[in-house]
Amino acid sequence: MTANHSKASLAGLLIALGIIFGDIGTSPLYVLNAIIKGKTITEELILGSLSLIIWTLTLQTTVKYVILTLQADNKGEGGIFSLYALIRRFRGKWLVFPAMIGGAALLADGMITPAISVTSAIEGLKHVPFVSDISQNTIVYIVIAILTVLFFLQQFGTALIGRFFGPMMSIWFIMLAVLGLMHISDDLSVFKAFNPYYGIRMLIEYPKGFYILGGVFLCTTGAEALYSDLGHCGKWNIRYSWIFVKSCLILNYLGQGAWLLSHYSGKLISNEMIESGFNPFYSVMPGWFLYMGILIATAATIIASQALISGSFTLISEAMRLNVWPKMRMNYPTEARGQVYIPAINLLLFVGCIGVVLYFGKASNMEAAYGLAITLCMIATSILFANYLIIRRKKPLLIYIYLAVYFSIELSFLVANMDKFSHGGYITLLIGGILFLVMYNWFKSRKIKNRYVEFVELGHYIPKLKELSNDVTIPKYATHLVYLTSADNPKEIEHKIMYSLLYRKPKRADIYWFIHVDTVDDPYTCEFTVDNIVPNDVVRVEFKLGFRVQPRINLLFRKVVENMVVNDEVDITSRYQSLERSNATGDFTFVVMEKFLSQENVLNFWDRFIMQMHFFIKHYSLSEAKAFGLDTSNVVVEKFPLIVSPPPNLNLIRVDKQSRAHAH
Repeated sequence: MTANHSKASLAGLLIALGIIFGDIGTSPLYVLNAIIKGKTITEELILGSLSLIIWTLTLQTTVKYVILTLQADNKGEGGIFSLYALIRRFRGKWLVFPAMIGGAALLADGMITPAISVTSAIEGLKHVPFVSDISQNTIVYIVIAILTVLFFLQQFGTALIGRFFGPMMSIWFIMLAVLGLMHISDDLSVFKAFNPYYGIRMLIEYPKGFYILGGVFLCTTGAEALYSDLGHCGKWNIRYSWIFVKSCLILNYLGQGAWLLSHYSGKLISNEMIESGFNPFYSVMPGWFLYMGILIATAATIIASQALISGSFTLISEAMRLNVWPKMRMNYPTEARGQVYIPAINLLLFVGCIGVVLYFGKASNMEAAYGLAITLCMIATSILFANYLIIRRKKPLLIYIYLAVYFSIELSFLVANMDKFSHGGYITLLIGGILFLVMYNWFKSRKIKNRYVEFVELGHYIPKLKELSNDVTIPKYATHLVYLTSADNPKEIEHKIMYSLLYRKPKRADIYWFIHVDTVDDPYTCEFTVDNIVPNDVVRVEFKLGFRVQPRINLLFRKVVENMVVNDEVDITSRYQSLERSNATGDFTFVVMEKFLSQENVLNFWDRFIMQMHFFIKHYSLSEAKAFGLDTSNVVVEKFPLIVSPPPNLNLIRVDKQSRAHAH
């Protein structure tokens, strides 16, 4: 994390407004709409709903995320995978499952957030007199056009437009507060909503009051994204700016509630009204301000969507480094640290968002499906954070209180949101389930493959490597031959690498290099160590890279070699006689070992399914060479069979021809 973000500053506060609170900040567009749909406006409904919104923003967003969870910063970085990286070496291995569930759920809801936000903003056109009869199909086309442009621009990064995010969102939050203040006086009884009694009473006494939590939950769906974006501006900038953001949100909700009590008390808000464009958010706007209000709302939802898309790229890049997601091509559109663009994920989110818009058509239909998956992510975060508290040696009583409070709240939200399952919630659960299966498969197949990896003592093979290097009867394969090894112990090497070097096709080289990449839990660590096993003959290089640092081995290895040359640790001059005289640099060749599933395996049904699915996914993911950023012009790919479960010994008996003749 950059130093200027470690403490609160005006610039940091502005950045926080621009990229942290987009999702949660645009929720007034649809929260009350989702709650009142199909219900008669009564004081009990409005006061109860407002009370639940206020206390959800207080307990869930403020206490759990802004105060507690932001403490779990991994060298300034946040998010569910950063939290998992903090605790994975100290707690049970099973914690990878809540991490994967949370990551998949966050990505799945990421497909519906831009769709519902932008659609809600554009549906404000139905309140403009000149275009009030605009068809829903036209609104869908406008939304698709905006989302298409938004996703197309991802490849160029946000360096240029990012500087406008903070000021634009500041205008948005001020607008929320002013609109709310304009209408609070319509019915001052809304201030009773600060008393949690009204919320609790509605849950118990109001017909199906408990299921109203499904609509209330929409006010806090952006809390998880808030934690994920911690690294962009630091926890103190988030905490201070949240005071302003929360105040603006509550003022707007109170204003909408007062307006509803004043204008629609005792009236039914039918589904037809909602579908024809009724929305208290736009109704509290003066007629002369509607055009500007819709424009600001659209800009705010685009910024919110941009932040969520960028967060999804970061999420997947972390998952790749933690080995729970297939390798994918990554681009770096700007020099900004941590900014990454993943074309495949951009396409996935784009197709998902457009599919949601086309399938549901209206924002009111999307509200019915929204929030179900993200509840699972919040429960997963609670589990991981409780384990973080354990490794920080907090008092067990406090940890139990934390779990009791937040399991009660989040399980209640989950049960209430399950009511959305048949109304479209199954869409996000299905998408989240598929994403989780991909993560689980990648994680599980790696465990299965590790059964096969056989390590041998490197020292045992050093004399053979020196002999091979000096054996002029074998054509020289390369001046510098480089292998990537997964051996954590510097004294060991995979048997398959030695087999490739010495027996499969002897590879004579002047210097043999073995590179090991270790992904560490600090997000931005970038270090290396060199072990000159046999000077100018056998060298091992170990990189320690943070889970947010991309393993561009070509570039990193070049830096290492340059460093060693400067320190006179290695001579990289070509050993070919015709080139040695001119001090030409020797050639470097990387050998990448690529596995395929051998037919000799005897696997049970589940393991065979896992491995077949793994190689199917691998076929469409990035190759090992590209994943490590190697220049394909100097890479040799060697395929070798993966035998994770060899067949039992066959009782094969040789029968002599003469014996067979005598038998006849």
